[in-house]
Amino acid sequence: MKILVINGPNLNFLGIREKAVYGNQDYDYLCNMIKEKAEKDGDEVELYQSNHEGAIIDRLQAAYSDGTEGIVINPGAYTHYSYAIHDALKCLEDITKVEIHISDIQSREDFRKVSVTAPACDKQIYGHGLNGYLEAMDYLHF
Repeated sequence: MKILVINGPNLNFLGIREKAVYGNQDYDYLCNMIKEKAEKDGDEVELYQSNHEGAIIDRLQAAYSDGTEGIVINPGAYTHYSYAIHDALKCLEDITKVEIHISDIQSREDFRKVSVTAPACDKQIYGHGLNGYLEAMDYLHF
């Protein structure tokens, strides 16, 4: 299976930002964890991170025709207000999409409890730390 993992703003600062919320592991650790799982499962995985909304949308649009079969996306703060990312995800009707959040967004600030992107995805996983990415990858196989 060809899987695209997209991480939005500030995810590249894992291990630096708010360690009490996001943990001590850095972004390279996350990427290696995902790559190891993909190799074990026989999947092809592409990791993409951007702090720019338009770049994320461009990558989602490219997934329409590049053979991507599943998407794991952590839109970061864009989760709460990017209808543009919602619309880009919605266009990908034939691709299974899982929204992931490292922290438990339901137990944090009120604005984090609302996801405008989740309705365009098939599933949302939150509060399971970095392992949520692995759970999302497993979900893509069902």
